[in-house]
Amino acid sequence: MQRWSEDLTRWRDRGRFVSILGREVFVVDEGEGPCVCVLHGFPTSGFDWREAVATLRKTHRVIVADMPGYGLSSKSILSDYSLVKQADVLVALWQQLGVSKAHMAAHDMGTSVLCELLARREEGALPITVQSVLLSNGSVYIEMAKLTPSQHLLRARRIGPLYAKLAMYVLFRLQFRRILARNDRVSDRELRDLWALLTHNEGLARLPTLVGYIDERYARVNRWLPPLRRLDIPALVLWGDRDPVAVVAMADRLAREIPDAALVKLDGVGHYPMLEDSERFCSAMLTFWSRVERRE
Repeated sequence: MQRWSEDLTRWRDRGRFVSILGREVFVVDEGEGPCVCVLHGFPTSGFDWREAVATLRKTHRVIVADMPGYGLSSKSILSDYSLVKQADVLVALWQQLGVSKAHMAAHDMGTSVLCELLARREEGALPITVQSVLLSNGSVYIEMAKLTPSQHLLRARRIGPLYAKLAMYVLFRLQFRRILARNDRVSDRELRDLWALLTHNEGLARLPTLVGYIDERYARVNRWLPPLRRLDIPALVLWGDRDPVAVVAMADRLAREIPDAALVKLDGVGHYPMLEDSERFCSAMLTFWSRVERRE
């Protein structure tokens, strides 16, 4: 195992591993009160939310799990990493942790896993009551996305595995900083930690498979988008307005198409609001949840 930074070691020690559907899932479960289930993005992990958890756990129970293939969770070459399977794993995990009702907070790729959960909810096949949904900087409307060069390369059948094998931290840092609004919002130390989790347990070799979530977004559009347009629970669209990938026009469209959705744009923030401006990100979430909980 590679040597962890102090921040990574503390994060690992805050969580535990749970066996779910044949996979070892790393989960951090902290705080008391109304439950919040977090769905992270690609290619990072629940570690993105570490600062947010420190704030949110003061008033809520916050569950942050690394989906299989990401972060500290298992990364077997034999696993099915489809978003449908990710939804299966998360639901089983939440049930094992005793969750019966929760707010759902999703970022990036996690917004599509959330769309699958909402489709199941509409079918009466989701065993957890969803109090509210939060969608942040995820390319729900995949045709509007401005994919990164790495995403394009990883999707190429022949080039993808070679590109993943040859990937280096220098390139990761360069491309990650391009999707932030300002370079100084995320330090080199933090980027090193993100890279350590990405490469942990042969994680680079899983990237060409994991990036298949983009194709799923195209293939399942008729399953995932209609439930959003018929949503009958509170929704918050919380977006960094300088995101060059999940462009802000997506946030505007989501707010138009989801009934009565609230829209909050974080000015001067890019693709990773929880890393770039955790204080404003958390403030918007807590204000939203407070309104929802007062109405219940």
